[in-house]
Amino acid sequence: MADARTRLAALEAETAELRARCERLAEERDHYRWLTERTTDLISRHARDGTFLYASPAARELIGYAPAELIGVSAYDLFHPDDLADLLNKSPRVYHRDGFYQHTYRFRARDGHYVWFETTSRTRRDPATGELIDILCVSRDVTRRIQAEANRERLARVVASTTDYVLFADAAGRVFYLNEAARRGLALPPADVGLADAYTEASLAILNDEIGPAVTRDGSWSGELAMRGPEGPIPVLCVALADEAPGGEPGRLSLLNRDIGLRKAAEAQARRHQEQIAHANRLATTGELASNIAHELNQPLGAIANYASGALMRLEAAPEAPARDLALPLTRINEQVAGLAERLRHIRAYVRRGQTRCRPLAFATAVDGALRLCDWQFRQAGVALEPALPDDLPRVQADPIALEQVLVNLLLNALEASRDHPGADRVRVCAERITPRELVFRVQDRGPGISEAMKPDLFTPFYTSKPEGLGMGLAIAHSLMEAMGGRLSLEDAGSGACFAGTLRLAD
Repeated sequence: MADARTRLAALEAETAELRARCERLAEERDHYRWLTERTTDLISRHARDGTFLYASPAARELIGYAPAELIGVSAYDLFHPDDLADLLNKSPRVYHRDGFYQHTYRFRARDGHYVWFETTSRTRRDPATGELIDILCVSRDVTRRIQAEANRERLARVVASTTDYVLFADAAGRVFYLNEAARRGLALPPADVGLADAYTEASLAILNDEIGPAVTRDGSWSGELAMRGPEGPIPVLCVALADEAPGGEPGRLSLLNRDIGLRKAAEAQARRHQEQIAHANRLATTGELASNIAHELNQPLGAIANYASGALMRLEAAPEAPARDLALPLTRINEQVAGLAERLRHIRAYVRRGQTRCRPLAFATAVDGALRLCDWQFRQAGVALEPALPDDLPRVQADPIALEQVLVNLLLNALEASRDHPGADRVRVCAERITPRELVFRVQDRGPGISEAMKPDLFTPFYTSKPEGLGMGLAIAHSLMEAMGGRLSLEDAGSGACFAGTLRLAD
């Protein structure tokens, strides 16, 4: 009787343990089902021919099918044809021996578009017979990753094939990537290259002192540098970018360099052409000012002749007089000769051909030279020149001859506009400092002004409203102002025309 009770108690304990185990298994089953139904990956089970035996609810979000719609459908029918061939051509050992494999392929969604899937599969087989029972799959949408990789590969091909010189460098200045154009154009080896091998010494200093901090602060920098070419320095337009890839090392730089040698040569040719045109314009202007120049030369020559005649008359009247009696006329002659020489040097400098070279310059000096060149013509026309310059004007950064040419062109245009126009009896030249870095000057007349139809083409070469004009004066003045780092524009003056020129102040 006691043994029976013992066996009964043991059976009850075993039954309770089995019941608890079943409850735990049920809880685990429910937990795994909960995970399966809520995961964003597609979990599926397939027969040996690929037929869906089960699909998790994620199918609805990933490919637009309700799970029930996929049951009985072969997954192979939804593969992209090219990717299906690749899968079926895998070695059978993948399925039969390993039983575990990964595959990336395109899978057709309900609306017809393809989704890139990365699927991890596990085959289950009967241990006794080896027969395939089913295939368990977990599929993840990797479309964005595939597209990102394709974009990276596309960009890599562009970088490799571009004619720009592309370099990737680390914080120590070692270059760990050179594209083909950089290797060939700079004659660099494929490995063991530093930035010092690619850039000139001056540009390397800019890279270290200016570009590095700027890229760290702003993320990018652009400007002109020079690289070491096999036949000499190569001017380049450089764009420097910080390496902002996830996990990227600090201090890494991506350097994109475009050869601008041809552009620089074209700009130099354009400057030479502009200087030639400006020189021709000065010669033409000198012809227009011939009467003024003749008057300026005639006046000191007349004075010299008068003083020399007076000295000779005194010698004839008193041959024995001491030489000091001739000191005054000889001094006056010397003063006139010195003044005449200065005027001739000024005229010669004005017509001389040369490059535009900016330097610190007193603006009033250029105005004074231009006024003296134009003074006689203004007096002949009965038009007054009115300079209104403050005494404390700062110096400007300009080429003295180019600035004088701009002023002469503007003054002669103002004079032409003032001829025979009622009330146009004066031309005003003024200047003022408008910012801590700029000075503006204005040449204003009281003529008929500039019509609205003329304003768009005012600075266009060969555009003129005068029958005998060449249309080059304002165009050349505009180009010269830009060459000096300034600008020239037409301002609204109410009556007449007002041209305003802006110049940078000297440091």
